[in-house]
Amino acid sequence: RRQRHAGASVPRTSAPCRRGMSKVVDARIAQLGNQARVRAGSLITTVFGDTVLPRGGRIWLGSLIGLLQPLGLGDRLVRTSVFRLAKDEWLYAEAHGRKADYVLSPVGQRRFEEASRQIYALRTPQWDGRWRLILSLGELDIRRREALRRALFWQGFGTVGADCFVHPSADLDTVFDALQAEGLGDVRPRLMPLLSADMPSVDTATAASLVQRAWNLDALAEAYGDFVRFYRPLLNELTRPRGKGLSDETAFLARVLLIHDYRRLLLRDPELPDELLPADWPGHRARELCADIYRRLLDPSESHLDRHMLLADGRVPSADPALTHRFSPD
Repeated sequence: RRQRHAGASVPRTSAPCRRGMSKVVDARIAQLGNQARVRAGSLITTVFGDTVLPRGGRIWLGSLIGLLQPLGLGDRLVRTSVFRLAKDEWLYAEAHGRKADYVLSPVGQRRFEEASRQIYALRTPQWDGRWRLILSLGELDIRRREALRRALFWQGFGTVGADCFVHPSADLDTVFDALQAEGLGDVRPRLMPLLSADMPSVDTATAASLVQRAWNLDALAEAYGDFVRFYRPLLNELTRPRGKGLSDETAFLARVLLIHDYRRLLLRDPELPDELLPADWPGHRARELCADIYRRLLDPSESHLDRHMLLADGRVPSADPALTHRFSPD
């Protein structure tokens, strides 16, 4: 379901604003220039999930190339990255004369919709106090075992021992469906899903010890802190009177970069309930900051897409009204 990456490494924002738009956006674009080849597929994945999915899940390749050009992704790099996503069954091509739309496949749409529920939620769900466990039974060869470990890691599972995977709230049916979609159907008969009994008597220290063994929250907390320090100046730009002058294109670029960096953090986040997190968890501040900035960028960035996001037949796909409910408390 989820591709995991290292934590967002963000540059300082003290450099002059080269593009006359936003110091934060300029700084992030400058850093992407050194990583474009490595990050292109991940960045395109963000664009599909954040902007293409709510407009019908399809876009003309030429339009996608034009939207990404200001981020330093050239024509050839975008084409190569899109072809790879199609090979991995996230997308498929649909020809219209000499042009082609790229469309989210059923598998890709499921993956994006599932990720969207996590990205745009304003708060984590309530915990029922029960642990979800998956036990690996019998022998697996090294390659299949590593594939299983990575697939469950993408689902947010921590490990306790070599053959026990743990999560506080994952839907086990959804997890096993995802394993099937990831080509691990042959492994499923060797896995035993378990749902622990409600354990109100387990003390906080015991739960904290389990969390410490299963996940590295210190590194994640540091990455969330970096995100907040980097993007807070963007909120300041948007709330100052002169911030109202941000162009629609700048708002679109800022929105893509914001969600791209936030998504990369969430891919490392097991979504632990508040009861299992350290006090003053920086992930909460990161979510609130991201939501505040996103809401301010949404209208101007959508105006940019209304003018520049086209289908191969020349039509402009309309946005789903539900887009306005992202980061809503309801």
